[in-house]
Amino acid sequence: MLRWWHVVTMEAELRPTAGRRLGAQESLGVSTLEPGRRPPPMPRGRRISIRVLLLDDTEEVFEVSQRAPGKLLFDLVCSHLNLIEGDYFGLEFQDRRKMTVWLDLVKPIMRQVKRPKCTLLHFVVKFFPPDHTQLLEELTRYLFALQIKQDLASGRLVCNDSSAALLVSHIIQSEMGDFDEAQSRQQLLDNQYIPNQESLLDRILEFHHKHVGQNPAESDYQLLEIARRLEMYGIRLHPAKDKENTKLSLAVAHTGILVFQGQTKINAFNWSKVRKLSFKRKRFLIKLRLDPNRSVCQDVLEFLMLSRDCCKAFWKICVEYHAFFRLLEEPKPKPKPVLFTRGSSFRFRKHSKVQSVCRQPCSPLLQAEAPNELSEVCSSADQPDSQHRRSSSLAGGHGSGASREHSSPARPIGPEDGVGAAAEGRRQASPARQLTENPSTAAPAVNSPWLSDSSVTSQGLVNGQKPASVAGHSPDGKPPSLLTSPQLNDMGCMRTDEEEEAWRKRFPTDKAYFIAKELLMTERTFLKDLEVITVSFQNLIAKEDVVPDSVRDHVSSHFVPVHKFHTGYLKEVEQRLALWEGRSNAHIKGDYQRIGDVMLKNIQVIKQMTGHLQKHAETLLEVERVCGGSRRLEALCRELELQKVCYLPLNVFLLRPLHRLMHYKQILQRLCKHYPATHEDFRDSRAALADISELVAQLHGTMIKMENYQKLLELKKDLIGVDNLATSGREFIRLGCLSKLSGKGLQQRMFFLFNDILLYTSRGMTASSQFKVHGQLLLYGMTIRESEDEWGVPHCFTLSSQRQSVVVAASSLLEMERWMEDIKMAIDLARKSNGPSSELLATSRPESKCPEESTLDQESEDDLSASRTSLERQAPHRGNTTVVCWHRNTSVSMVDFSLAVENQLSGNLLRKFKNSNGWQKLWVVFTNFSLFFYKTYQDDYPLASLPLLGYSVTIPTESENIHKDYVFKLHFKSHVYYFRSESEYAFDRWMEVIRSATNPPSRSRSRNQNRKDLQPH
Repeated sequence: MLRWWHVVTMEAELRPTAGRRLGAQESLGVSTLEPGRRPPPMPRGRRISIRVLLLDDTEEVFEVSQRAPGKLLFDLVCSHLNLIEGDYFGLEFQDRRKMTVWLDLVKPIMRQVKRPKCTLLHFVVKFFPPDHTQLLEELTRYLFALQIKQDLASGRLVCNDSSAALLVSHIIQSEMGDFDEAQSRQQLLDNQYIPNQESLLDRILEFHHKHVGQNPAESDYQLLEIARRLEMYGIRLHPAKDKENTKLSLAVAHTGILVFQGQTKINAFNWSKVRKLSFKRKRFLIKLRLDPNRSVCQDVLEFLMLSRDCCKAFWKICVEYHAFFRLLEEPKPKPKPVLFTRGSSFRFRKHSKVQSVCRQPCSPLLQAEAPNELSEVCSSADQPDSQHRRSSSLAGGHGSGASREHSSPARPIGPEDGVGAAAEGRRQASPARQLTENPSTAAPAVNSPWLSDSSVTSQGLVNGQKPASVAGHSPDGKPPSLLTSPQLNDMGCMRTDEEEEAWRKRFPTDKAYFIAKELLMTERTFLKDLEVITVSFQNLIAKEDVVPDSVRDHVSSHFVPVHKFHTGYLKEVEQRLALWEGRSNAHIKGDYQRIGDVMLKNIQVIKQMTGHLQKHAETLLEVERVCGGSRRLEALCRELELQKVCYLPLNVFLLRPLHRLMHYKQILQRLCKHYPATHEDFRDSRAALADISELVAQLHGTMIKMENYQKLLELKKDLIGVDNLATSGREFIRLGCLSKLSGKGLQQRMFFLFNDILLYTSRGMTASSQFKVHGQLLLYGMTIRESEDEWGVPHCFTLSSQRQSVVVAASSLLEMERWMEDIKMAIDLARKSNGPSSELLATSRPESKCPEESTLDQESEDDLSASRTSLERQAPHRGNTTVVCWHRNTSVSMVDFSLAVENQLSGNLLRKFKNSNGWQKLWVVFTNFSLFFYKTYQDDYPLASLPLLGYSVTIPTESENIHKDYVFKLHFKSHVYYFRSESEYAFDRWMEVIRSATNPPSRSRSRNQNRKDLQPH
């Protein structure tokens, strides 16, 4: 038995520890957590063994008494590591409910760890400071670097590919030294540092090659410098829901409480704004201080968490974070109640951050960075009454009464004269301390002279953002709800105009950058649209045996490869924009501040996929053919269109890859127009434009045919009483609202003009709001004349066919001119094509529709208007232009539809209502004459839509008091919206595309002459 114990002891001695990694001496058994003090005496009682997993993945066993408090075990771990700055760390474990909790330092260990033999405690970072230069010891920075390494490997620290590759390059530089291609590649093959490491192998090696000469301490420093600027740095997500049952996640940071949706931060509540935190059962409550500047303010926010235990655990860590980063010293205990206790007795049991800094020897580095701030904080530690009151109100517990606490008084801060030799040796080896031995060389960390050039260069590549002086990002939001508020700055306070101007100046101002950003934004939307086919539609038909293999094969063979390609293409564009936005990278400006080379390379790949693109048109035909013979597949397609993710008719998504080619062409045309001929990106952009123009010309005929066929199929679903609408040779020309003169006076009717026939309908009484056909007028032999004087009706004209005459009136002179021009052109086409053989459409009885369609297209004017809560309603938002034309008393032509396809746009906009004070940040997609609103670009479906037909777009006047740049105004009758873009280029683009929907151009005869010879299937 003794021999076995001797072997175990020898193995433990030889096992590498964090201290040995830095060459520190052995611990003499003196606790360095409390300088000058030894660990507290071990209580009497039976000894138990507690296993602790350290950050370097070594497992240590500590013998403690079963009566020992958690602090004794924590001190033993810190003493084993020779760790001075232990206040940033904690011990976590899974309790009997499989919930990860922190070890309470005051309660006995056995009350928390019920089965110590089966429980493994993890020594991890608990409090993440905003600036790692506040960490005085190299050992502490090393442990933080190990925590970052673990978070990267587990996927908890989410970042873009460039940042991930840069972080991993610093990790392997710290572990194996300078770059050697064979050894570095083998190191990456043997170890998994990030989930998608294989695809980033070359980029990691490229970054590693730039770190030559960095020692491990410098690499750790750079790793923390990059990681601290990531949005998910130090974030531990706790699942929750809001009052609308929306899935969210809560997290706590040094600035306050954060709200996430997925991996995107949508709001932040700064500690200065929070009055009290409490919980009641599963409800977590945030009580905010009233803002005198806002007339309407929600002062209590409520979140529903998974269970009471989850809610309490999150509340406790919030209290600890607030106390650690905001208080000047440990909260003093309240007197123990005589009879009853109400609320939780939990209180923060460790030193605050200020105490942790003040009880260390004053670092010259800290003095160089902020001598006044640190001295003021430390000197004010003797008067903490106001801070104590703040802590008492925040730690509200889950009762209505005041909370009680049972804890020992805060220990006095003593001099650091009893620290072991190992800690002294580490302090002498610290690069930060070596730097500041000469006060003349002291400088802030980001400009530290001992950082290598490659290290300083790499600081600009953090999620595509330039390094900011304050950690964190501005939260997205939507007033008046305090869940989201774009007016908050990085610290959670109201953002001033000066801060907004400074925020804008952090990004490039070159027009080419904004053109490239438009490519990125629209590519994100395009990829989401592709997923409607490759994910939603494919999953739907995969579960049904009645769906023929031909449909499945078309999707899997021709859409999935395109989706896979564009996924990689989007990553390339994101990475290029991330490098472009890193303005500190001055020496690589020529390499990364361009986009033409990326587009040229990928357009050449698209040309090789022309076969897939041509098959997409066949997919539309095949789906329609199969739906005609299978009611089950038709019902499946209808079911998909009722889902929120399918915000447009399904057939539109099938043609999206063809439409995307025109968008690439337009972007490249703007790039070539912007660049001078001598620009280094001009040659690539011009070559890419030539390639995409050739491809568009090759597929132009197919696109026109399929657009017309898709529109005929859509109208077939909207009309009751006709069967053979989508037939060969028929072309759609215009639809819209006209008033028909009858014996009862003028009655509103919906007219549909084709190249051979004119239909007039009325709004049906069916649940799906279809249009019932009342009459058909053959165009062959028809005459048209103005008859305003004859009937005394403004904007009136008469249509005379072989069988009947119809008198109609338009809503305006412009509408009358558009209708008369198109009808005259259609009459000419009918006379030149089929002659007198044209026949009326076959009539059919109305089909009964499923009850699910009852909410599909029912939109009152209020639904289309600017209700303040319109974005909160989760109603279906399938775009139906026919219904909008009926409500807005306007018309749309096929040319307008084609222009709308070309003028699609996506991006972030701030939106403001007429009578509201705050701006709401939204992800906005313009397509199909409508604006679709999302919280973020990652959302799968829109929250609401705003059809723009009938709206006017203008610039606000002085009297409207909109004192902001790049604002445009949308108004229809009494409904007014203001939208604000981020740049002049974005403002011009939004105005351009919205005007194409609100003010359709007159019909181009030359274009229609080209279209009339293209016969659809």
